[in-house]
Order: sequence, then structure tokens, then C-alpha cells
Amino acid sequence: MTEPRNRYQGRSLPRPDDELVDQGLGFDLGTLLSRRRMLTALGLGAVTVGLAACSSGTTSSAAATTSEGEIPDETAGPYPGDGSNGPNALADSGIVRSDIRSSFGTGSAVAQGVPMTLELTITDLANGGIPFAGTAVYVWHCDRDGNYSMYADGLEGENYLRGVQIADASGLVRFTSIVPACYSGRWPHIHFEVYPDQASITDSANAIATSQVALPEDTCTAVYATTGYESSVRTLSQVTLDSDNVFGDDGGVSQLATVTGDVTSGFTVALTAPVDTRTEPSGGSAPAGGGGGAPPGGGQGGPPARN
Repeated sequence: MTEPRNRYQGRSLPRPDDELVDQGLGFDLGTLLSRRRMLTALGLGAVTVGLAACSSGTTSSAAATTSEGEIPDETAGPYPGDGSNGPNALADSGIVRSDIRSSFGTGSAVAQGVPMTLELTITDLANGGIPFAGTAVYVWHCDRDGNYSMYADGLEGENYLRGVQIADASGLVRFTSIVPACYSGRWPHIHFEVYPDQASITDSANAIATSQVALPEDTCTAVYATTGYESSVRTLSQVTLDSDNVFGDDGGVSQLATVTGDVTSGFTVALTAPVDTRTEPSGGSAPAGGGGGAPPGGGQGGPPARN
């Protein structure tokens, strides 16, 4: 059966009116990775891919600043709460915690939503990919309404959905949270920063990696069909991984989480994040125009930046 003009090997073409070779780096990488998985299944071993041959002269910022296999370096966005763009939750007592659903300190709000356990495994590429034990991982994301604590109107005094855990001997950190919303202009995601140790977290300049976790579409679709996530149904239909301004450079291939569970018992979201301390971190700063203070909004009505 002949595929429609806007599809190739079952995948939608991001530029259906252009030639196959002009579909962009993200589409090319997806095609190459599919071929690599096929060859591996046939027992042909690893395939060395020359990315330069498919980049059409364009190099993504992540590819230019990370080593092979390293988690892509991304912006922290306008709502980091790490002191780089306004308030700093990392300087507050109580930020090191596993359950991040409630605010701590003077805050009292509790985020409602479908339960989510987030598991990040940090590995040390500079030492052969061993578990990166002892690193401090700061996680933050929006709530069920698409708002970020510490920034959104009415939530300036709250700090829920933010927390730090210290990687154990296997490089693992685990957080108890809720599935975030999909707000206008972005694919559903979770932010994180990796620090050398707990003592380093009070200064965002100490971060050795800044990246984001992408949530699979089927998980989001199931969650957004539940009460409280109604606005995310529309916003999810307006964005794809390939069109997202963070994951779109490679379709989120190395940031897409593995998810198990259901809406009743909750989901476990897992991702391995290789970090290479030999490379110079390029993420972590707020988008251009973000300024030094808290940006307006912080949720559905916030600026359509790389957040």
C-alpha cells in the first residue's frame, strides 16, 4: 500500500511539501535511530552514524556542547527557582526531600493530580559511565493547571513541585509528585539540574548539567482525560515532540521517559541521564528577555519561551 505524501515509514513528515532529505535534523535522527535498532535486532552490532551527513549544515546547540551519549543540555526556562531568574528555593531549608507535592517552609499549598513517581539515574561518562553517586539532583515542573510555584500569580509564596534528592550508590534519585500539565507552546516535560554534591546547590552556576524529561504521548493522553487536566487536552493537540522548541531538534530521543502504571495507581516515570563533567555546560540560563526578576504569569498565560 502506498503511504500518503505526508508520511514516510509510518512517520509524519514535519515538512510534507519538501523533499525527504529536507525534513530536518530531528526527522533524520529518528530515521537513523530506527535503522540502528533494526540492525541491532539482526545481530549486526552497533552502527556508527555520521550525523554530519544528515544535518544539512545545521548543528543543534545540544549536539555542539555535549559529548556522545550525554543528556542534551537545555535551558532551565524562565521559572527555575534556583536563583538564576528571581527566587531561589535551593537556599531554603527543606528543599532536600523526596515528596515534592506540598510546599515547605511558609507555604501551605499541595499540588493535586494523578500520582507520579519520578526516577532519574545519573551516570558519570567521565568515568566510564559508572553510577554518579552523591550528585544532587534538583527537579521542578508545573502543576495540573500549568502553573509554576514561586512565579505564577497567587503562587509566589508557594514552592511545591520543587525538590532535591542525593543520588544513591546506583546513581538513582526518586521523587513523589504528580503528572504535570501540558501548557501552551510546550510538550509535557519535567526540568532537572545536576549538581556535584548537596553543598553546591545554593548557586545555580555550580550545575554540571541542566536538562528536561519528555513524557510519552500515550501517558499524557490517559492522564489528561481525567478530572482537573481538561485544559491540557487542547494544548497537547497543538504540539508534537518534533515541533517543541526544546525537544524538536532530535524529537526528544534521549530525553523521552519510560513509563509504567495507570491513572488509578499512578505512573512511574524513569530516565537515565548520562552526565559528562569534561564538557562545558551550556544550559541553565533563562531565555533571552527573561530578565533578572520573576517573569509574568508562570502558567497557561506565561510567555511562549523555551521553558
